[in-house]
Amino acid sequence: MKTEIGTSVHDANARNLFDAILYAEKAGVPAFWLTTGAGPDALTVFAAAAPATQRICLGTAVVPTFPRNPVVVAQQALDIATLAPDRFRLGLGPSHAPTITTRYGLPYERPLEHLREFVSIVKGLLAGETVKFSGKRFQLEASLSRGANVPVIVSALRAGAFELAGELTDGAVTWLCPARYIRDVGLPAMTRGAERAGRARPTLVGQVFLALTADETELRTAVDRSLTYYPRWPNYQEMFAAAGLPEAREGKWSQAMVDATVIHGDEAACARQLDEFIAIAGCERIVVSVLTVGADPGASVKRALDWIGRYASSR
Repeated sequence: MKTEIGTSVHDANARNLFDAILYAEKAGVPAFWLTTGAGPDALTVFAAAAPATQRICLGTAVVPTFPRNPVVVAQQALDIATLAPDRFRLGLGPSHAPTITTRYGLPYERPLEHLREFVSIVKGLLAGETVKFSGKRFQLEASLSRGANVPVIVSALRAGAFELAGELTDGAVTWLCPARYIRDVGLPAMTRGAERAGRARPTLVGQVFLALTADETELRTAVDRSLTYYPRWPNYQEMFAAAGLPEAREGKWSQAMVDATVIHGDEAACARQLDEFIAIAGCERIVVSVLTVGADPGASVKRALDWIGRYASSR
């Protein structure tokens, strides 16, 4: 089966993201994914981009669940799916403790339990059901005007989240997970969850960063600008340690960690590294997240999207 090659661009300006989605479609990129962190809201951007595009698939990776209500998210997903039929994928995740407690001022408690309830409600609503739910986090009765064909996937970092994805959802999406970790931890955990539910393993979406430069200084600048804080967080430290990179516990990026999570170099080198990532990870879909390099971020994004489009069409 051919691996779908998508992309993700990070920008503080919603207009720039909208323009990047349109550019990616023209460049032949099959799918565009957006995060929702300190930047623009992914669902809002996709609501604008959906009617302005024709072919490109749109996916959230991911919408944080703790600050959201599942009925509202399901309604938003239905609306985007109406504007982009069969092209929208809803990625949900609990995010990280520092983000939820500091940025939103909310408690970060039992994230997998919260995610399980949230996903159960959203999936039921998008299936066109009247959902009567009484859980530890949510008690509600709700329905939408109709259902929609929207795959619901979840973020996965450690084995428990991969198992939940395999058991309950339409897939999992990774973040900063090395290919060998996906192969050795993620896929087996998803399979266990799926077998427990008596169903086939759903889709795994593997994410990897791209720095399209052979300049080592530009590479390190891009990593430090966009990714510097991840090795400081315990959940990422433990993931990297499980991937054979225990130096993550020192709270900074080693070259081996960069090489495992960022494809970099000239176009030929990046193609070889992405080929290797895909072969090892065994994912059905890939998100190539663009790290801007050089003095002109806009030009860097366009160059990366052009390369991703060419790579996708050649594989």
